[in-house]
Amino acid sequence: MKILLVEDEIKVSNFIKKGLEEQGYSIDVAYDGYSGISKWQNGLYDLIILDVVLPHHNGLEICSEIRSKDKSVPILMLTALSSTQDKVNGFNCGADDYLIKPFQFQEFQARIQALLRRKNLEISTESKLSIDNLTVDLNSKVVHRGEHLIQLTSREFHLLVFLLKNRGKVLSRIDIAEKIWEQSFDTGSNVIDVYINYLRKKVDLENEKKLIHTVIGMGYVIRE
Repeated sequence: MKILLVEDEIKVSNFIKKGLEEQGYSIDVAYDGYSGISKWQNGLYDLIILDVVLPHHNGLEICSEIRSKDKSVPILMLTALSSTQDKVNGFNCGADDYLIKPFQFQEFQARIQALLRRKNLEISTESKLSIDNLTVDLNSKVVHRGEHLIQLTSREFHLLVFLLKNRGKVLSRIDIAEKIWEQSFDTGSNVIDVYINYLRKKVDLENEKKLIHTVIGMGYVIRE
């Protein structure tokens, strides 16, 4: 599981990073709002932990920005702001949970686990994905573009599902390699590009509206 921590207090961020890494999580840290947004835009995270009082963009602004693009990633507010109105503001911006500093690490860890369980349950109960006239049935593994049935290999199917679950978000070759091929990306390999082209030929070639796009120097995205 990969977590983004946006926290400007060095001692607090180091404490959290060390504790969560000992539990097996992979942690990226941002020390201000600007770099927090940048890391989120360029990475794939299973959970985001946000302080509220941050340089540049505050946690509420970051939470709203993330929620405008991604409705599913769990967001935990971790802050010293403790009034009822502070909590309401956090939840109104799209936070899933709100924990007040100082905190007990055991409770902090339990809340993270609860948010990740909830996310996994939502993913497991999701049966269909769609964009424009492209639909994917996750149970039957059937893919249609309009009335046309699309035959995909197992790897192509999982690649398409990964793109759809991150619709609108640019996915780097490293992101795709780690999630679909479950291995480190070999910068000398063009296997990702080859499979994207396979998918394009089957999903987009016969359609005027293209859904799979290349963002030069950054990766691939599926969007209308």
